[in-house]
Amino acid sequence: MVTWAVGNFSEQFGSFAMDASPQLALLKDYSRLEIRIPQNEEERENLRQAIVWICGQSEAENFGICADDQASAENALGQYLRALGYGEAHRKADLCEIAMEPGKAIEGPVYLKCNSQSLRFYLDSYDGNYRGVLISCQTEEDTLAGTYGYFPLDLFAI
Repeated sequence: MVTWAVGNFSEQFGSFAMDASPQLALLKDYSRLEIRIPQNEEERENLRQAIVWICGQSEAENFGICADDQASAENALGQYLRALGYGEAHRKADLCEIAMEPGKAIEGPVYLKCNSQSLRFYLDSYDGNYRGVLISCQTEEDTLAGTYGYFPLDLFAI
């Protein structure tokens, strides 16, 4: 059974006192100009665990999602928020209401940004080639603060 909730992760893997170097090394390996894609389920699970761990150590996160369309971006954000313990309040239907004016949609590739502290969302057209999720972790711990990714849009899909 895979558990992604931050609280369960702490019970399973310990607190910040644990050796963080394997998790940081994995996250940094996925945080480069050439996008790395997990090649099998074990790599996907290790990456999920590292993301849950780093987000559990930060005070807040900013999520930046580059996707082929608005629905894909909203789905990915909802999956990441749920996996990181942000709860049912961030269902896909809620994201559209928060991010967009009623009745307005963006056609084509989009960039969706979410601030976990303010729970504000921003959606705009995106001209770039990257697709995936960036996570920027805010923490006073210098070795952990930073931006990680691009991670797969469907990494936390159930």
